[in-house]
Amino acid sequence: MIFRSILYPGEEGGLAAKAAPVFFIDLNLDQIIDTITAPKAEYDLKPFFWTPPGSLETIRYRHEVMRDLERKEIFVAVTSFAGRMRRMREGLERSSKLHYKQQKQWWFVEAVTIYCEAVETLSRELDMVQPRSSGLRGVHGWLAEYAAGPSFVGLARKAREIETRLAEIEYCLLIRDGSVTVRKYEDEFDYSEAVEKTFAKFAQGEGKDYRLGFSEPVEMNHIEAVVLDFVARLHPELFAELERFCTEQGHFLDVVIGNFDREVQFYVSYLDYIRPLRAVGLQLCYPRLAATDKEILSRDGFDLALAQKLTAAGQKVVCNDFQLTGRERIVIVSGPNQGGKTTFARMFGQMHYLANLGCLVPGREARLLLFDQLFTHFEREEKIENLRSKFEDDLTRVHEILKRATPRSVIIMNESFSTTTLKDAIFIGQQVMKRIIARDLICVFVTFVEELARLSDTTVSMVSTIVPGDPSSRTYKVERRPADGRAYAIAIAEKYRLTYEALKERMQP
Repeated sequence: MIFRSILYPGEEGGLAAKAAPVFFIDLNLDQIIDTITAPKAEYDLKPFFWTPPGSLETIRYRHEVMRDLERKEIFVAVTSFAGRMRRMREGLERSSKLHYKQQKQWWFVEAVTIYCEAVETLSRELDMVQPRSSGLRGVHGWLAEYAAGPSFVGLARKAREIETRLAEIEYCLLIRDGSVTVRKYEDEFDYSEAVEKTFAKFAQGEGKDYRLGFSEPVEMNHIEAVVLDFVARLHPELFAELERFCTEQGHFLDVVIGNFDREVQFYVSYLDYIRPLRAVGLQLCYPRLAATDKEILSRDGFDLALAQKLTAAGQKVVCNDFQLTGRERIVIVSGPNQGGKTTFARMFGQMHYLANLGCLVPGREARLLLFDQLFTHFEREEKIENLRSKFEDDLTRVHEILKRATPRSVIIMNESFSTTTLKDAIFIGQQVMKRIIARDLICVFVTFVEELARLSDTTVSMVSTIVPGDPSSRTYKVERRPADGRAYAIAIAEKYRLTYEALKERMQP
């Protein structure tokens, strides 16, 4: 049976990206992926999270595997397998770093034994749980054939035989006048038992143990190494067999097993990441994706990076909805500062990106676009080295985005053109929006220019809300409704500290 990857079905596969996409920092996806992958740094998982497959077939394949791994018995089987494989790698690493030959060889045999146990146990446990996904069924079938094959059977039998025979070796050690003699054990009487029995009658309850414990060093000292060398001379056939085994089985690890061990951690690490969020009642779902249908929606979505921080601090997470139907393509988000507008935009981008990876997304329901490219245009600090003003840099970056975008692209714009006058911001914003509309792009635009929401029937207005009767308090809810015309005025008032709160503070004696 042929099996290649738990991340890609059939012969499909992709070259993993060598760096994070440029929009990761804008959407706080760098924080999310760092947190997901940090506990499993040994697997180098980031390239998997940097590389959306771009295929509905692959996304469905990953959804099936993820659903299987949400079953406790399968998750436990896979994580137990991973634990044994980790012990195997530790054994191999230890073997490579040790100096004395026989000790190196023993750790190598130990690593092989652990590997064989990992393969056999996973195959047996998958037999019992019967996975439903095509991915894990493929692993199950391949493992069954591999574990029954003559090469693996021979490897496991020989490793265990050598390990058992080594453990059965007994020898006598005579130390006299600075000399050490090693010879075979010849059924000499063990006096320790007799001594303990003789003095047992003098015992008065449990005595305190005053012996000082020493940690056992990984590396043998030179005396132990000489003793072991003498033991090897007493059993030349066994130690010759040990050396031959280590030489012949130097590449015992099967490539498919190694790849599966690493790739399955993509799912395990993500499920580990979202478990605390679910524990506090937040919902995540398997999104529906379409390559051409641009009617998208989300119910009770949230920013994953922010939710992780808030739940860790015991604080509440505010969820939001969005929906585009018919000809609607662009969400214009306005409202007071610090009201959740940028968080909403990040949520929109995060959900699309994670959905395109084949992961669960925040919310109880989601229907999203299978995009070909995702672009962000967030405010940047002015850089003196490029000899461009902030406004010119904004225009240059937007021009590059529009030049590369296709009808299947998603654009997230946040406070673009905020450094110019309202009149210029309206004109430029309208020109940019017309080009986005002409290309039929999905877009979220956070802006104080509320006029953009009335530009076309393709635009939708959403507004961050405040607590009724208390303009200084934010609800962090972003609702679909017409803009109230106050966003630009509030932005100017806050910039020049002319809000009620600022004036009140300045007028205090």
